[in-house]
Amino acid sequence: MPVEGGLYYDLYHSPLKDVESVADVEAYPWPDPLDPARYVNLKEQADRIVFEEKKAYVLGRMSSGMWETAMWMTGYEKFFSDMLLNQKLVQAIMEKFLEIKMLYWEKALETVGENVMVVSTADDLGSQTSLLVSLELYRKLIWPYHKRLFEFIKKKAKSKVYIFFHNDGAIRETIPSLIEAGIDILNPIQVNCTGMDDTKKLKNEFGKDLTFWGGSCDTQFVLPFGTPEQVREETKRRIDDLAAGGGFIFAPIHVIQGDVPPENIMAWWEVLQEYGEY
Repeated sequence: MPVEGGLYYDLYHSPLKDVESVADVEAYPWPDPLDPARYVNLKEQADRIVFEEKKAYVLGRMSSGMWETAMWMTGYEKFFSDMLLNQKLVQAIMEKFLEIKMLYWEKALETVGENVMVVSTADDLGSQTSLLVSLELYRKLIWPYHKRLFEFIKKKAKSKVYIFFHNDGAIRETIPSLIEAGIDILNPIQVNCTGMDDTKKLKNEFGKDLTFWGGSCDTQFVLPFGTPEQVREETKRRIDDLAAGGGFIFAPIHVIQGDVPPENIMAWWEVLQEYGEY
């Protein structure tokens, strides 16, 4: 770990760890989603990317997902417990996050106008081997807020937008629910998690409804620890599985770590150059 800062999200304090009531949630000094500083040069940046650089513009979120931020702010143990023991509190917290998110997205979409093609959202629902909570509990307490947010974003957008949803882990079970909620793009397709390795099956089952963004090579084992030839084989397999018929954006699973051998990165990149064009 570096002396200053960190390599990842380093949680050191949960400001809502003592909340017990809806009144406690309302009393917290929540950030202002309409602070003008959030939107400085946003329109100019979008115009430059779309009109000068001739690229698609992805509108970023103001924070992480509603559920994961709620867990950070209350603490994992408390939030998981409250999902069973104090569901009214969980719903109050999620309502507050939804309110903040809606205010931000309405202002951001209004500011940028018709230049947005993709809207970036997130919530990590899985661990390496399973969902963090049961699908039933997710559907009851979290999914309704996802659905309301995605519907709101599409309603407020000045042109057709695609919902990008970052969702780490073994999240195969949630994909039908996420499609129902309104996502269009799933990221990062963590292929080394339970239920996620068979990318051909994922494509066959969900390719008509989703674009897959990521999943181009196992970044946990193959890319950092494999040989260049193993990287090539893995990358070629993922392209074959996910690219057929379109709907695949070649990208690493989350990010490439600092200890990955350069020759493996080049092997990954070379396969893209050889097989990655439609």
